[in-house]
Amino acid sequence: MDINLFKLCSGLKVLGYFMILLVAAIIAVSYYAVVVITCGPQLLRGGVHSFFGFSIIILFHILLVMLVWSYVMVVFWDPGSVPENWRSVSVSSSSSSGVNLEAGTSSQSLDNVGPDARGPSRSVGFCDRCQNGKPPRCHHCSVCQRCVLKMDHHCVWVVNCVGARNYKFYQVLGQSQRNHSSSPANLAIVFLAFVINLAFALSLLCFIVMHSSLVSSNTTSIEVYEKKRTVRWKYDLGRKKNFEQVFGTNKALWFFPLFSKEDSDSIPALHGLDFPTC
Repeated sequence: MDINLFKLCSGLKVLGYFMILLVAAIIAVSYYAVVVITCGPQLLRGGVHSFFGFSIIILFHILLVMLVWSYVMVVFWDPGSVPENWRSVSVSSSSSSGVNLEAGTSSQSLDNVGPDARGPSRSVGFCDRCQNGKPPRCHHCSVCQRCVLKMDHHCVWVVNCVGARNYKFYQVLGQSQRNHSSSPANLAIVFLAFVINLAFALSLLCFIVMHSSLVSSNTTSIEVYEKKRTVRWKYDLGRKKNFEQVFGTNKALWFFPLFSKEDSDSIPALHGLDFPTC
């Protein structure tokens, strides 16, 4: 009996659901440690401590809302999938040398088009597993069992792929906190919250450093090795424009998991089907 290893990869989704529960538990323990144990007694005592505790609680809730909001968006927002029956259709040499992209995309001149295209320079490809066309920077995810637009990687922490339409939300995650307690039980909870959040924060810091570098060069995690084989990365438009390809041009929404309607309409890269090149 033949075993499809790619279908077995979809079993990682089950692991992802446990990760979501783990994140929820970390948030619950952190909330109890910061709000109930640390700052709650200060608010009851009043005075200067009350003002300090109130300020910490306000800051903590702002960070908590941003964290949960961003996390939920990454979990539930579609990273972008290829439209059904999206294929590159070669135009006959007698009429034109360009190609027409179905499913509502615009016509453009491309090299190495179709399922027989090979090498890192191809713009449009074909997925044998999905039996569908592959837009530029699109990759097949063996866990999700589909092609994902501008796929960066599959993240087990969110049971979802990080791609063209939710990459910004993935970038906005972060967390921090402090310590005060009286009873041994409360001290143990605060210490546990501190250790968990420290480990969580350090792991996120590594991701922030790595993905900040990727954003500055307009590269995904999958494309890092492909980029090394080229003299100049064709999607690198300069740091400012590279940043806008992910976060948009509306500065007020840069650090919120949202896109303005103007950016959604004017920046093709946010849809994952078409990308400007240098």
